[in-house]
Amino acid sequence: MNRFDRGGAGTAGLRIVRLANFVTPASGGLRTALRELGKGYRAAGHDPVLVVPGESESDEQTEQGRVITLPGPVLPGTGGYRVLTDKRRVARLLEELAPDRLEVSDRTTLRWTGRWARRARVPAVMVSHESADGVLRTWGLPEGAARRAADALNIRTAHTYARVVCTTEFAEREFVRIGARNVVRAPLGVDLTERHPALRDAGVRAVHARGDETLLLMCSRLSVEKRPGTALDALETLLGRGRRAVLVVAGDGPLRARLEQRARERRLPVTFLGHVADRRELGVLQASADVCLAPGPAETFGLAALEALACGTPVAVSASSALPEVVGSAGATAADHGGAFADAVELLLARPAPERRAAARARAECFGWQQAVEAFLTAHDVPLAPRPTVPEGVT
Repeated sequence: MNRFDRGGAGTAGLRIVRLANFVTPASGGLRTALRELGKGYRAAGHDPVLVVPGESESDEQTEQGRVITLPGPVLPGTGGYRVLTDKRRVARLLEELAPDRLEVSDRTTLRWTGRWARRARVPAVMVSHESADGVLRTWGLPEGAARRAADALNIRTAHTYARVVCTTEFAEREFVRIGARNVVRAPLGVDLTERHPALRDAGVRAVHARGDETLLLMCSRLSVEKRPGTALDALETLLGRGRRAVLVVAGDGPLRARLEQRARERRLPVTFLGHVADRRELGVLQASADVCLAPGPAETFGLAALEALACGTPVAVSASSALPEVVGSAGATAADHGGAFADAVELLLARPAPERRAAARARAECFGWQQAVEAFLTAHDVPLAPRPTVPEGVT
């Protein structure tokens, strides 16, 4: 048997090959989404195969199915992100894998795979994990130029793939704007068992903040498009207003050194934890914070914010992103500057703690991974297995 032939899943389901760039051991939302969707596809009886770039080649069976790593160079200025650049090797691998469905999570360097899928007559979807014009704006492109560039990219994407999957109405807008008719919406989810308000730990909280201090938390990649500096701006504003507050930053990225230097120079009480690999440790931190901050203006879903809600912690989010749609009334929206985020924090803290924590958890319960998996399989035109019915009279 070819080493890339079917194996491990032991099912008669479909082979769903997934390609993704910008995934590292320290990745956040995308890595979580890929893992949970793969687990869900596998549980539904399918054979998911994930192909990602890495330092060296590997091929292993995991809880999300087979994960194949191909050597890929580091993209300069991204803090370690790698990309699949060897088109011939990727195409050869795709031919060997013979997918029944193709799912691609990078509409820039991997867009050529849509043409491969058409030639191979494999139904293919592109998952839009970011707002193209939003990212371009955060990189300094004027709004008009960012919109024109995004429209050109999205037109080519929509024409290349059978479907474009968007996780929110916000993400869908830029495709609706160009008249794309093959866009479907499939929200992501959160593990409601792994993330729970009961994780709140007074001891962990005490490590980072005194009893009279507000504990703010930002879980984010420290890169330009995430605008992490806004969290420091918000903290400085709150301190200037007389509120005792501290900020903990969980995440790493190319801006970390600059942010650390700024915190030292301004004498801001900020703790930089770097990437927190232990998921339970991160959950305890999310549950123990008073408010989480999500300042990224180009977020099209925001899994870290949803995880915080599941832990009972409200989130202040960028009004420019998809997050107001996700957090609803359990969070507070802010314009993209520190003063507005400070206002959002004050608004959330004005609510009684039990009320704001219950609202956060209730909102998170609207987003489960089972519903997300079913939505993605529907986007792939994969029939869903009927859910078991409860016999009449049984509760």
